[in-house]
Amino acid sequence: MTGNMNKNHMGKRYMPGLDGLRALSVLAVIAYHLDIKWAQGGLLGVGIFFVISGYLITDHIVSEWNKYQRLQLINFWIRRVRRLVPAMACMLLFVALWLVFVDPARLQALKGAYISSLFYVNNWWLIYHKVSYFESFGPASPIGHLWSLAIEEQFYLIWPLVLMIGLKTVPRRSKLTLWILACAAVSAFAMALIYEPGTDPSRVYYGTDTRAFALLIGAALAIVWPSQKLSERVPKIARRTLDITGWLGLFILIILIVYTNKFDDSLYRGGFVLLTCITAIVIAVLVHPASRVGSIMGWKPLRWIGVRSYSLYIWHFPVIILSSPAVNMEGPSVLRILLQIAASFILAALSYKYVEEPFRRGGFSTKLQIRSGRRYSTRLRYNRIFFLASLLIVFLIAFRSYFTNSEGKTSVTEEALHYMKQEKEDISSWDEDTRSGKGITVIGDSVILGVASYLENILPGIVIDGKVGRQMTHAQEVIDELKAQGKLGDQIIIELGTNGPFNKEKLRNLLHSLSDVEQIFLVNTRVPKEWQDTVNKSIKEVAEDFSNTTVVDWYTASEGKDNYFTQDGVHLQPKGAKYYASIIAEAVKGTS
Repeated sequence: MTGNMNKNHMGKRYMPGLDGLRALSVLAVIAYHLDIKWAQGGLLGVGIFFVISGYLITDHIVSEWNKYQRLQLINFWIRRVRRLVPAMACMLLFVALWLVFVDPARLQALKGAYISSLFYVNNWWLIYHKVSYFESFGPASPIGHLWSLAIEEQFYLIWPLVLMIGLKTVPRRSKLTLWILACAAVSAFAMALIYEPGTDPSRVYYGTDTRAFALLIGAALAIVWPSQKLSERVPKIARRTLDITGWLGLFILIILIVYTNKFDDSLYRGGFVLLTCITAIVIAVLVHPASRVGSIMGWKPLRWIGVRSYSLYIWHFPVIILSSPAVNMEGPSVLRILLQIAASFILAALSYKYVEEPFRRGGFSTKLQIRSGRRYSTRLRYNRIFFLASLLIVFLIAFRSYFTNSEGKTSVTEEALHYMKQEKEDISSWDEDTRSGKGITVIGDSVILGVASYLENILPGIVIDGKVGRQMTHAQEVIDELKAQGKLGDQIIIELGTNGPFNKEKLRNLLHSLSDVEQIFLVNTRVPKEWQDTVNKSIKEVAEDFSNTTVVDWYTASEGKDNYFTQDGVHLQPKGAKYYASIIAEAVKGTS
């Protein structure tokens, strides 16, 4: 995304292969956000960007240090501001104006995300407010991708200071590299230790502390493999080794992008580190002037995309979110995807040409304006005015929404609660024979709360314990509490998985703890989220290992019944709730 400092700046050698790698990374991220199945690991593209940024920034700092034995920090930070802020400010303005006219209540809900993004602390804001990257309902935030830019900007602010101290106090580059790698190891261990298997991994996914190892490994590579010191004159065997290594590394990266499951525990306990190390190896090959792989990855179309990768990253996500239905029950539309890709590329190209390049190259230097001529100066002046006006409008909109009350706003949770409070309907016309629900305990989330009245009518005496937002990881403590209260029946129905995936071993352990229970029913899920298939597969596989466990296939039963659902595609209308209750009742009767 960022770190595009290798393009003929201050006499630096241009390395087109890195633009090719940027192109691969941003295309992977776009494919992931488009929910394209063959790019389920496309989120790894952000990790690749981190390594590239760590390498380029450190390579630039070390090169300047070697020449002048100092670093002009203020100029460094000004260049970063010129490079990053204008495009982001324009995108934020675009999104804000769109929402002002289309969905003002949604803009009000984004006030915290806007302010934290403008100050590049969005990732910590998301962590503090427990906003999940993986588990959410309702319309996604069109600026939800800015967490990664916050991490990079925090790195750009702190790392030059730390590196300058290191260059002064640790003259031996090998020793300095070890210190950097030690810090990277601490970050990687932090990710592994903080992550709890079977739970939402957003804390470790968003954290600067738990993602810094990718930037630091890129930095360490720059210390031992500086671009300015690499020579094209190498033996044939060395050139061949570079090429084989480069192609193999790229192949592994593509395999990881295609097959990685973001809910796999191993991703957070070594998987991201593996990706980072492979990326560092690929970068080492691509920046070497003797590498043929670097030349091929510098193919003009890839280079065009790579040069504009920051623009593409900035613009693609709001385009996708704002042009997609809040709930998509019918699967991806090829036409919509093509239009979203086209719009993303057009906006990125315009942003790069008319916003980013003028600010990055012109900045605020009067001397440069004179050199560039009157036409360029005029264009630059208008760009500055547009940028400053955009920034002011964004701030005004953000702060205005902060002090505006949200009266009349209805959240997805509120909508779900509305249906939880629905009146009981007369079910005397049902074909099912009413039977006693005594001895039956139901444990679930907001979905089960929405059908509770129907279950209580058709199965009087049933015990229902539901809670909004509950996940499978909470099931054991709920069971222990019900058992202590003497409310746990000999038939247990578990409806969990709506709010996110879970670790199969945790479910297995849960069922082992219920080995003395007569019958267990696991209700699978229908939720328009990427974890749906993972949850249903886990339930099916684990249930097969327990003779007292039956799967209630709500996913199949609800196929084609979109009118049974509320706007979020998860919670149920009254007729859907009635149908859901009948499915559970039939399953219970079938085993009695």
